[in-house]
Amino acid sequence: MLGMWMFAAAVGLLLIGYPVAFSLGGTAVLFTLIGSDMLPQVFGLDLPWEPVFRMARLNILPQRIFGTIMDNYTLVAVPFFVFMGVMLEKSGLAEELLETMGVLFGRLRGGLAISVVAVGALLAASTGVVGASVVTMGVLALPVMLKYNYDKGLATGVVASSGTLGQIIPPSIVLVILGDQIGVSVGDLFLGSFFPGFLLAGLFIVWVIIVAWTNPKAAPALPEEARTISGLQLFLRVIKNLLPPLFLIFLVLGTIFFGIATPTEAGAMGAVGAMLLALINRKLNLKNLISSMDQTVKLTSMVFIILTGATAFSMVFTALRGDLVVQDFLLNLPGGQVGFVFFTMLVIFLLGFFIDFIEITFIVVPLLTPIALGYFGQDLMIWFGVLIAMNLQASFLTPPFGFALFYLKGVAPPSIKTTDIYRGIIPFIIIQLMAVLLIALFPNIVMWLPSLAQGGG
Repeated sequence: MLGMWMFAAAVGLLLIGYPVAFSLGGTAVLFTLIGSDMLPQVFGLDLPWEPVFRMARLNILPQRIFGTIMDNYTLVAVPFFVFMGVMLEKSGLAEELLETMGVLFGRLRGGLAISVVAVGALLAASTGVVGASVVTMGVLALPVMLKYNYDKGLATGVVASSGTLGQIIPPSIVLVILGDQIGVSVGDLFLGSFFPGFLLAGLFIVWVIIVAWTNPKAAPALPEEARTISGLQLFLRVIKNLLPPLFLIFLVLGTIFFGIATPTEAGAMGAVGAMLLALINRKLNLKNLISSMDQTVKLTSMVFIILTGATAFSMVFTALRGDLVVQDFLLNLPGGQVGFVFFTMLVIFLLGFFIDFIEITFIVVPLLTPIALGYFGQDLMIWFGVLIAMNLQASFLTPPFGFALFYLKGVAPPSIKTTDIYRGIIPFIIIQLMAVLLIALFPNIVMWLPSLAQGGG
């Protein structure tokens, strides 16, 4: 049971707020001392228990870390997509999109909220960086929605949920990391998650329409004086502001779909495309470039140091035979495949209340992958990966530690209370779970686009 105690120790350290990389790496070091023959060998101590494994087994750890991080072509896409998202945030693209969409949908009840979801989806497909999207729309859209008397709960819920669409709509950093962890093509994951991501955005819009229809005061239409543009002028403005993000979406996802570029190469083109859009908007200067590179280095370093700790954790956990205990438990769940999917989705959802998606991806997903591969085969691993990604998105929204809620609270006006944000996000979490259920019941929602790209029809 040493493996289970190791897992419990790591989760306990995470719950008390200890840094993730050091929680995983430190736990690995501690249980190496407890479970190996290191103490008897080095210090000549007589232990009251028999060592579970020999220290020589860990000689491959440096090579494993080097192969996982330094020699991994797939993970090169992470800094590219991070840089692309940060640079787009500084290009002013979101502000122009929100203004245009607000005027376009403003005549409808709930139109401003619909425009926020639409812009969130377009930003997600252009950037893939959740924090940037939530903060940007919190700063730009939330004050406008409150100005026109939107319900505080609805306004905050729309901003937080639509800002997290970058978690599931490609190019998503989560999908890059997931693809590496479950051993499937990142390009196939991008294609598989494209339709589910926009389906989720559509469900958000449906909810806004329902609220506006049943409670008009919660989501009023914009007054006439706020809709200053119409006709041909509005049409030209929509075209002008929609073309840049659509160009970037095609540059990244289109090249992957048509087999022109790998996800890593598409990420590099996306980074160059983001700089080009910033140049067109006259926002490409030395200050923004240095700031973008600084944020990219920080976020990429965070991901890779966590991956280093997770690699050490995984090796020691396996040496302690913890993986066999987990596999035995999961394989003996009642209900076979259905029971396995239900239990794993429930565990991931509950963990999302307390720990971040990166920790879940690096700790839990590697334990699930061998069982899922045995149940579903290599082909359906794309579906399983998208199912996990859709569930992980809820970790950004679920109180008390949902990162999107923290981002939003940090930029929200003083009149917005934490209870307003929690109240507003609950319907969107329910919608999120409905989307997970739809994907679980109908795998073709995920699989049809990868099959089309592979010529399988």
